[in-house]
Amino acid sequence: MGGDEAGVEDVLQGLLRGYHTVTRLPVQWGDQDAFGHVNNVVYFRWLESARIDLLAACPSGVGMTNAGLGPIVASLTCDYRRQLRFPDEVSVGSRVGKLGNTSVELEHVVVSRMQGQVVATARCVVVVFNYQLQRPTRIPDDLRLAFERSMAIAGGVVESGT
Repeated sequence: MGGDEAGVEDVLQGLLRGYHTVTRLPVQWGDQDAFGHVNNVVYFRWLESARIDLLAACPSGVGMTNAGLGPIVASLTCDYRRQLRFPDEVSVGSRVGKLGNTSVELEHVVVSRMQGQVVATARCVVVVFNYQLQRPTRIPDDLRLAFERSMAIAGGVVESGT
């Protein structure tokens, strides 16, 4: 993407508008596969980092340890829009899309700095899991409130059921 640095930042900000957190990550030489583009598996590592950043931005008693309550991924999908190559930097925007009783659907967008375009979109369903009982549990009130605040920033929809 040509142009001045301020123009690049304006494009990136526009593409990431409405996302609660933005995680910036470098594209590494080793991220590429034999076809010379970033391997599909690498996107899932980036989404994991972005998911952790979003959960950290929604503080609660649900932790990242395997004791008590914690988040567990139930489903993760990624739609690839454009090829990505080294060197580059990606910005992964994350937001809460839908909020259920025991789960939350997160929405992600992966933006290439060099291309100034969306290179992938993803959805992730995270369940609040009780590691002692080994089953999903209701989202605690403090985390639900944090998710609702996040949705107010990004414009998500609260649903019941899931």
